[in-house]
Amino acid sequence: MRPVQKSRIPDNKAFVIRELIAPYFDVNWHFHSEFQLFVALKGKGTRFIGDHMQSFQEGDMVLTGPNLPHLWRNDNVYFDPEQDLETHGIVIYFPERFLNDSVFKLEEFSLISSMLHKASRGIEVMGKTNHKITQMMKKLLREEGIQSIILFLEILQQIAESSEIKFITDAAYINTHKESEKDRMGLVYDFVMHHFMEKISLKEVADICNLSESAFSRYFKSRANQSFSDFLSQVRINHAYKLLQEEQLNISQICYECGFFTLSNFNKQFKEKAGKTPMEYRREFFSRFD
Repeated sequence: MRPVQKSRIPDNKAFVIRELIAPYFDVNWHFHSEFQLFVALKGKGTRFIGDHMQSFQEGDMVLTGPNLPHLWRNDNVYFDPEQDLETHGIVIYFPERFLNDSVFKLEEFSLISSMLHKASRGIEVMGKTNHKITQMMKKLLREEGIQSIILFLEILQQIAESSEIKFITDAAYINTHKESEKDRMGLVYDFVMHHFMEKISLKEVADICNLSESAFSRYFKSRANQSFSDFLSQVRINHAYKLLQEEQLNISQICYECGFFTLSNFNKQFKEKAGKTPMEYRREFFSRFD
């Protein structure tokens, strides 16, 4: 089974909603001219939005604005057919011109209009608002006609009124990617996510992009707002978070499983990112269940 790809919005539709069920989510790092509201109902991995990266799991809900690059990349285990894993999500696409319709310039839609402008940074929806909108999105899958429009507007209003949201990308982030570069960055992300537990040289990833090492370093930093080495370190630390939340491996095993080759370097980089040592992080995580 191939991952479900997004469909374009017909000119006679206000929005398109799709239920996505596949072994893994779309593997392509990409951006498009539509707004997108996505909730992951089943599946875990790493989420890339603009210049931001973090782990995701069931319940992750994000609204992205037009041309904001994004990727929900499942953990490697989802790509192993023998594991027989499945992902499940719901996505709503609606056009950039949605804001240009005269009705949305009326005062009654000011909250929605303001919220959609801010979606250029990506908006994560959390808490009770997340749960409520998830149920509304499930219901929207079955609605048709004017009732679907009403429910869709209610979803947008819920996000606009909620305090349980946070912006994802840096306030200064600007998408400098060109349409022709989507495959290039996608190849880099795919390579890193498959090989971060191994030693990765700058030359290896530069070769993927057909660039010199210095040109690749400049290119990557201008697109990701961080150096490649910092990006690679963050991928490894994100994986460490997941392993530390389980009890199968000790700290030394997790160190090497995440691509760090000395325990001292792992402890140092983890503390720089998390503000605490791996042992302290694990202890605090499990203390919540005592």
